[in-house]
Amino acid sequence: MELDINQATEKPLWSPSNKDLNDSVMARFSAWLEAKQDTHFDGYAALHHFSVTQPEIFWDSLWDYFGLIGERGSQKVQDLKRLPGAVWFPDSKINFAENLLRYAKDTPNQIACTESNEHGIIQSITYSELANKVATLATELRKLGVKESDRVAAISTNSHHAIVGMLATASIGAVWSSCSPDFGVSGILDRFEQIRPTVLLACNRYQYAGKVIDCVEKVTLVAEALDSLQAIICFNPLATEADAADQCDGDVDTINTNVPIFRWNRIVNSQSIPPLQFTRVAFNAPLYILFSSGTTGKPKCIVHGVGGTLLQHVKELALHTDVTSGTRLFYFTTCGWMMWNWYVSGLALGASLVLYDGSPFHPKQSVLFDLADDAQIEVFGASAKYFSAAEKFGLKPRQSHNLTSLKSILSTGSPLVPESFDYLYRDVSHDVRVSSISGGTDIVSCFALGSPTLPVWRGELQCAGLGMDIDFVDEQGVSLDQGKGELICRTAFPSMPVCFWKDTDGSRYFDAYFARHNNSWAHGDFGELCQHKLNDGSHQRGVMIHGRADAVLNPNGVRIGTAEIYRQVEKVDAVFESLAIGQKWHGDERIILFVKLQHGQVLYEALKNDIKQIIRTNTSPRHVPAKIVSVPDIPRTRSGKIVELAVRSIVHGEEVKNTEALANPDALDYFRDLVDLKD
Repeated sequence: MELDINQATEKPLWSPSNKDLNDSVMARFSAWLEAKQDTHFDGYAALHHFSVTQPEIFWDSLWDYFGLIGERGSQKVQDLKRLPGAVWFPDSKINFAENLLRYAKDTPNQIACTESNEHGIIQSITYSELANKVATLATELRKLGVKESDRVAAISTNSHHAIVGMLATASIGAVWSSCSPDFGVSGILDRFEQIRPTVLLACNRYQYAGKVIDCVEKVTLVAEALDSLQAIICFNPLATEADAADQCDGDVDTINTNVPIFRWNRIVNSQSIPPLQFTRVAFNAPLYILFSSGTTGKPKCIVHGVGGTLLQHVKELALHTDVTSGTRLFYFTTCGWMMWNWYVSGLALGASLVLYDGSPFHPKQSVLFDLADDAQIEVFGASAKYFSAAEKFGLKPRQSHNLTSLKSILSTGSPLVPESFDYLYRDVSHDVRVSSISGGTDIVSCFALGSPTLPVWRGELQCAGLGMDIDFVDEQGVSLDQGKGELICRTAFPSMPVCFWKDTDGSRYFDAYFARHNNSWAHGDFGELCQHKLNDGSHQRGVMIHGRADAVLNPNGVRIGTAEIYRQVEKVDAVFESLAIGQKWHGDERIILFVKLQHGQVLYEALKNDIKQIIRTNTSPRHVPAKIVSVPDIPRTRSGKIVELAVRSIVHGEEVKNTEALANPDALDYFRDLVDLKD
């Protein structure tokens, strides 16, 4: 039996080298800030303390250090103490695309992105080529009437089309919003009908798990329903280089709509390249509209600002992830998940993005690790579920792959359980920095993440992000030095949403994050702080996330994070994945555990007993589920997160209002009227 995490953290899994401590971006920034402020930071904890107690100086220093392009203005922040209400850099002017394309001038021949799919690497695009495509598309968008604050929406694969579309939109000062092509028509309209886009960028087909899926009918139905559309720009992500040369995008003419349709290749492959133009807008002008998962109704339209997004992403990618010019940066994501918005910002640092679109396990289960070798990826990111599945599939890339370029592994989407840390260091690479990161669509960034200057401890996120004044509190809002509570942030930060779309009086925005705890952002994650004394005498304050606060189990009044149970069930080879809920029962609550078994496995009584014993031994008797039920599938959002709340609603006979938010909505039917839960 494996030791529990509390018994197994005497030594870190990874420690920074002298180079990390002295020459990482974090180390160099810290030394620069020390000199500028005539002070000394005794380790990361001291730097973090400065960043949250002197936020005006800290966020302003990032602008200086990274040389952001724009007119900063004289005032750094208005109403800093108000949550919500703080306004960052109120008199500045900035353009997002201008900052992301800065390397087109400095290093025009450097690779901006390498595009790949299930067949392997397709093409690489230099910064100069990317800038030319952006210039031609932006010119066309202006001709179509797109102006500052207008919305451009996209149904797009994770390909260069989305990046070019976003940058062209941002260069005008317009607002970008995207979803992946696997969304159903209702799911797309639930999002785009609210924001009324002027132009729609859409792929006419895509490929997943070896199958080509046609999108023509879907795009037609969406276009017919969006009466705000002035034009559709259609592209074929499966087109060949010959197609591009011939300015062909496949059968876009079969899209039957009255909205004018334009072919992507005829626009961006024009022989005449117009000059790049950037409209600088207010720091807090809208840049992105992202959407909540929407499992309890229509998705919330979360508006993120230009400057706050840029400043926060540059901080996280450079300081916390050590991305520099030329870093080959990969994240397995779709255009419907905020991680796409996050890692695309690596362009502002001169990174070489590695794009992948398709199944992460087709045509071989090792396809992403194959890509890591082929593209010489240095920063490899995916969901915690991906790494768990890779282990269940028996992948051991440390034995089968080279991976010598790999420097760090990022994980998010759900808590990376301690056993997945073990897997990554045992079977992937023993000398990479594994950084579990946590934040979300709400802030288009992270509250807690990694640092190249700190050790990695089993099951922990390395640190709170610089400038993020996080804490964990009990149900009464009292700060917890030890123990589990809800994550809050006590200080304003630039990547807080500008607003919710059409939330005129700000009441929905306030209720979502600020109503529960006075003058603090309530994020809804359930977790705790972890303390370590380091060899140099400084202290490290790591973070453990145990799940969502709204999904916390509460048997007999004891609060239990679902991730505490999942990490134990992960140890059972017969179980592929699991989901836990609290079922109302005789005036209390009992824990129900649903398991999806590996192929060929059966939930015999002996297996149930094994699962319960592992949970009891490594946690407590209160964690042991009252019932364990086998189901053929676990419902997930399109970004891969399991939906405990939707399952809990189904079990209690309540309506799930928006199944379009789910990647596999039919899976909910397995949880309806279960005989096993009647007694």
